[in-house]
Amino acid sequence: QLQLVESGGGLVQPGGSLKLSCAASGFTLGSYAIGWFRQAPGKEREGVSCISGRGGITIYADSVKGRFTISRDNAKNTMYLQMNDLKPEDTAVYYCAADGYRYYTCSTDRADFASWGQGTQVTVSS
Repeated sequence: QLQLVESGGGLVQPGGSLKLSCAASGFTLGSYAIGWFRQAPGKEREGVSCISGRGGITIYADSVKGRFTISRDNAKNTMYLQMNDLKPEDTAVYYCAADGYRYYTCSTDRADFASWGQGTQVTVSS
């Protein structure tokens, strides 16, 4: 059974850091471009970052550029999102996803993603 499971969320103070992980099972994560998305209460799910299958291409939303870093370890079938200098507006449920269309490039358009994790809550508050 194809599955993505996020972990690493929690409560952090503004300016703090968290590292999210997403472990895949039932399929080879390295065969897909992958991405991170987030959804805040009352808002639509938005693309945060994506990385190509081999890791050579990354894309970030303007709101997280310079603060977040996406990475992948295909040998561990796991992807990561390092989040630094967190702000209250980063508060959301974060989801990882595997792209059903791309490998050599990536996209932050949620319509391109076929497989999703269940999400992990990130709350930035003092």
